[in-house]
Amino acid sequence: MKKLVLQKFHKWIHIFRKKVSETMPTKKTWNHAIKLKEGFTLRKGKDYLLSREERGEMCEFIEEQ
Repeated sequence: MKKLVLQKFHKWIHIFRKKVSETMPTKKTWNHAIKLKEGFTLRKGKDYLLSREERGEMCEFIEEQ
């Protein structure tokens, strides 16, 4: 593994392992707050549509995590 990853990234080498790279990061207290600018109004965005196959793969991935 160390041959494939640049020397300057060796202190984070554990992140490049296959099992770690395929899991969702753990929830942190600081990763959910979004500070909005004063006067901001929320607008509804378009949904990202998935095919039936993509939805199945997404659900399977979420269940594994």
